[in-house]
Amino acid sequence: MKITAPHLLAYPCDDEEENLATVCCYSTQGDMFLMSRYPDEDELKISLGDNDPSSLEGIKVTLSPARLLIEVAADDIDAFNGEDHLEICFDENLTDTIELEQTLTLILDGTGTYVSELDVAKT
Repeated sequence: MKITAPHLLAYPCDDEEENLATVCCYSTQGDMFLMSRYPDEDELKISLGDNDPSSLEGIKVTLSPARLLIEVAADDIDAFNGEDHLEICFDENLTDTIELEQTLTLILDGTGTYVSELDVAKT
């Protein structure tokens, strides 16, 4: 599954929401994507469009300068409407990739795998 969003928003620590770490965006088609995790929980939650949030463990997230790729296990494909991955393309000039990387690291710590391709793209 692939969506395009003008930019990704990242909040590494929302004090008003008990330190919730959140990555979200609205696609150009108007669908909302939300990935979040409280620091004391073992699972992260992903919402896509109007679907109820899915609780997931063991996902893999790869961040490139203009792409976020989220891969889920076969048991969790219902989170992405039957697909095993979600690719979000975004404008890197409108996204704070430093804050995005920090937030993804917090969300995936102990619950998934994070791969950064940001430094590779700079060389």
